[in-house]
Amino acid sequence: MTDLETRAAPTRAGALRRAAPALAGYAAVRALGLLALFLWSAARDKSAYTLLTARWDALWYVRVAELGYGYEVRPANGDVHSNLAFFPLLPWLERLVAAVSPLSYADGGFLVSLVSSLAAAWGIFAVADHVYGRRAGVCAVLLWAVLPVGIVQSMAYSESLFTALAAWSLYAVLTGRWVTAGTLALFAGLTRPVGLAVVAAVWVAAAVSFARDGRAAGADSPDAGDTPPGSGVPPGSGVPAGRRFLARRVLGMVLAPLGTVGYVLWVGHHTGKGPLGYLDVQAGWRNGFDGGWAFARFVADKFTSFPAALAGAGLIVGVASVVWLYVTGVRQRQPLPLLVYTGVVTALALGASSYFGSKPRLLLPAFPLLLPLARALAGARMRRSAAVLGAVAVASAVYGAFWLNGSGPP
Repeated sequence: MTDLETRAAPTRAGALRRAAPALAGYAAVRALGLLALFLWSAARDKSAYTLLTARWDALWYVRVAELGYGYEVRPANGDVHSNLAFFPLLPWLERLVAAVSPLSYADGGFLVSLVSSLAAAWGIFAVADHVYGRRAGVCAVLLWAVLPVGIVQSMAYSESLFTALAAWSLYAVLTGRWVTAGTLALFAGLTRPVGLAVVAAVWVAAAVSFARDGRAAGADSPDAGDTPPGSGVPPGSGVPAGRRFLARRVLGMVLAPLGTVGYVLWVGHHTGKGPLGYLDVQAGWRNGFDGGWAFARFVADKFTSFPAALAGAGLIVGVASVVWLYVTGVRQRQPLPLLVYTGVVTALALGASSYFGSKPRLLLPAFPLLLPLARALAGARMRRSAAVLGAVAVASAVYGAFWLNGSGPP
C-alpha cells in the first residue's frame, strides 16, 4: 500500500476546492458528449432528450415511479419482463422530484442522473486523490468521463447514482468512517444488484481491521482513532481499540447489506417464491450468472464469419484489457477495499448471462480499474496528458451519439 493512503481527509470546503479542477473537467467532457448527441440526433430527426430519459431501462424506472411494482410485459417468446427486476432507489428519487417540483418522472430521472454523475466524479476524485494524489485524482475522473460508454452517465439510468454511492462508501472505508460507509452501502444496495460489491468491500475491510486489532491487542500503543483499513499502516503505529470504534465498525457492517437483502427478501415475499424469488424475476429477463460461459460462446460465434470476427477480436481485447488493469491494480497494491469492490463488479459483469451489449455499461461503476491509467497520465507531461484526454473525449462523444441513436439499448 502507498503512504498517501494514510493522509488525513481534508475539510469539506477544502475538499471541494481540491476537487474543483476535476469536476470542471468532468462537466466539460459531459457537455461535449451531450452536444454531440443533440447534434447527431437532430440530423437523424430524433429527440436526444427522449433517448436520454424515455427509452430502454429509463422507461422501466419511470413506470416503477408512476405505477409502483407489479407491471409486467410478456413477449411472444414466453419471457416475463417484470419491473421487480429494477431496484427502487432511483424510482423513489424520481417520485420525490416530481412531488416537490413541476418536473415529470422522466425529468426527475435525468436531474438525478446529472447530480449523481457529479457526485460520482467527486467521489472518484476523493478516492484516487486519497490513494495516489491530486493529479491522479483529476486524471481518474477524466478517464471515467471519456469512457466510450460515458454517455450513460447522463442518462436516466442508475449507473451514476450507484457509482456515486459506491465511490463515497469506499472513501468512507478508506478514511475509517464505518457508519457512513455502511449507510452508503445500504443505499447502493437499493440501487443495483451489484450493490453486493460495496457490501463485500465494507465487510472485508472491517474483517481486516478486526484482525489488526487482534494482533495489536496487548501492545502498548495509543488509541489513534478509526485507522483506515487496507491502508498499509504497520502494526504498532496506532490502531483503534476502544469500544466506541468497535461499535461503529460493527454498525457499519450491519447496515451495509440491508439495502440489497431487504429488497431481495421483499421481492421474494411479494412474488410468493421465497428468498430466491428475485432470481426467478431475473430469469424472466433471461438474466443469470453462469461464470461467463454464455459470453464466451457469444464471442466464439463471432469467429464463424467475417467481418464479425473483427468484433470478436475486439471483445477479446476488451476483456483482456479489463483483466490486465485489474492485475495491474493488484501489483500496484491498491487498497484491499478497492480490489474487492472492483473484483466483484467485474466478475458480475463478465460472468452474467444477460444481454451482452450491456456489459460495457455494467462495468461503468468499476472505476478503480482506471487508477493504473490515471497514475500513468499523472506521471506524464501535462501537455501530453491533456492531448490524450482531449482526443479520447472527442472520440467518446461521437461514439456515444452514434451508440444511443442505434437500435439496441446500451
